[in-house]
Amino acid sequence: MSSFEIPSSGIVEGRHITTRLINRELSWLDFNNRVLDLAADDAQPLLERVRFCAIFSSNLDEFFMVRVAGLLRQKVAGVNSRSVDGSTAKEILGLVYNRVTDSISFQAELWQEDLSPALAEQGIFTGEISDCSEEELREVADRFQHDIYPVLTPLAVGPGHPFPYISGLSLSLAVIVRNPSTGEERFARIKVPEGLRRFFSVGERGILIRLEDVICHHLGSLFPGMEIVSASPFRVTRDADFEISDEADDLLEAIEIELERRRFGGVVRLEINSEVSHRILLELRRGLNLEEEKVYPVEGMLDLADLSEIAKLDFPDLHYKKWAPVTQRRLAFSKGSDLFAEIRNRDIFVHHPYDSFESSVAAFIRRASADVSTIGIKATVYRTDDDSPIVPALIEAAERGKQSVCLVELKARFNEEQNIEHSRALERAGVHVSFGLPNMKIHAKTVLVVRREGDVLRRYAHIGTGNYHDGTARLYEDIGLFTADEEITSDIADLFNHLTGFASPQQFRKIIVAPFTLRDRIVNEIRNMAVTEDRGKRPRIRFKVNSLTDSRLINELYKVSQSGVEVDVVVRGICSLRPGIPGLSERIKVRSVMGRFLEHSRFFIFEDGDERKVFLGSADLMPRNLDHRIEVVVP
Repeated sequence: MSSFEIPSSGIVEGRHITTRLINRELSWLDFNNRVLDLAADDAQPLLERVRFCAIFSSNLDEFFMVRVAGLLRQKVAGVNSRSVDGSTAKEILGLVYNRVTDSISFQAELWQEDLSPALAEQGIFTGEISDCSEEELREVADRFQHDIYPVLTPLAVGPGHPFPYISGLSLSLAVIVRNPSTGEERFARIKVPEGLRRFFSVGERGILIRLEDVICHHLGSLFPGMEIVSASPFRVTRDADFEISDEADDLLEAIEIELERRRFGGVVRLEINSEVSHRILLELRRGLNLEEEKVYPVEGMLDLADLSEIAKLDFPDLHYKKWAPVTQRRLAFSKGSDLFAEIRNRDIFVHHPYDSFESSVAAFIRRASADVSTIGIKATVYRTDDDSPIVPALIEAAERGKQSVCLVELKARFNEEQNIEHSRALERAGVHVSFGLPNMKIHAKTVLVVRREGDVLRRYAHIGTGNYHDGTARLYEDIGLFTADEEITSDIADLFNHLTGFASPQQFRKIIVAPFTLRDRIVNEIRNMAVTEDRGKRPRIRFKVNSLTDSRLINELYKVSQSGVEVDVVVRGICSLRPGIPGLSERIKVRSVMGRFLEHSRFFIFEDGDERKVFLGSADLMPRNLDHRIEVVVP
């Protein structure tokens, strides 16, 4: 565990800013630096450190595609509004640039001076073309001719040849080529093929050579008879954030149109080797129409997210020991309908990946689909994968004549195409598919099963914090509740009817739903904890979320802590709350837990002596979750 470093004040371009709230972009960069800290931690297994190094870069890509892109749009539009910490978009962009350049400089040094040599000590050699022997060079040349050269397309810029389109996150080589006869020079771009591995093993010692280095070494084959003046790898990041109009009649069609537009989003970042020639940099900036503030020089290798290839190498001693999820005793002996009897007897609480996803959530969904007593299944899909049970189970249930309903969130960022494919497969099988609302994401995680048991219809529900995703269920820490509580299951049924039909939201009995009641309920629970003279015991509030940025809730926590309430918050990622400020938040502690599993669960606990209220659900404490998403929280 590591604590946030919370400054008591700050300066942005000579201007004193508020101490009450932390800017969300800067807080996110702090979070990603904690990921990089794990890569630098020699107490972690070596290949896991390499994996954290790759995750840092992958996270940063998404940050630029979404958050930095938004800030740049604000700046271009001349928006003068200030963020919660009092900063303008222009000011935050300046701070982001400074912090990111410092972080990627540290990452480059970490890879070159620490991780790469440590890998070599374990027999995993990463190197340059210059490190290869004559025999290895011959192997590289042979593989270039047979496996790489056929898929390369050099694109020169000149009369009749405009500057080529550069796709987002693709690695390219920028080359200056000279005709030795005329002295004419041209700029050319070669896209590094995305269908090939970034690293490939050469020779008996298995030295790992980067694909772009091999291409660069053989540029003469691509420009025969020409002189190579200079060459450098580069990479662009494009704006990938888009909004769907509230007036969209066909949500699926609107998403497909916006996905196409995403490919051509404006460039928000150019990554270029720090030793690039002035000529190449000038050509790239001119061709991409880039301001200097969008250029990020990188020392050494670009796109370290591809280190994930190395992190997957089969060296068991260099990885975490395999974790085998356990099956709870109540689930271990339940067969078929016995599982529903167990849930009917008493709620079942599961904690992944410590509790097995396969023997709990997956078993619940599959048994519901195959069980003759089941007459209907309803589920939400935000992010899922081809190996997860939910889509096949709904298809099987529909084919067996059961009523199957699936709420597919098409706007789950970077999962849009996969969710479109799943929704079409579901519709072909006869599943009733609903896409929710254009202006509101369905982020709730719930499955409802309706069974005929004798003369009675009974409902069973799973409400959780994690997506129904087989892969992340092994990597993410999440919690979930199986229940047959009549009020909760009736609430879930009413919510599905509201989302698939045309009706005003109901007054729910037990569940708390955003954007209808969640914000007010949490505010009221916080206020009810305030210390008064007639209160004998000091109450405590405990939250665990991925992000905490809502200023209203933060101010409520400040107020209640000043009355004497102890507040303990675990926030993995963004946190705008400043703990430990005298007179404001000295009774508030904030921690960020980072490690092997991605902390993803959300729960809210209010303790007053022996009385305790516990809630779990899908919502983080951000305005988007509280005001613009369908979220479900359950006691």
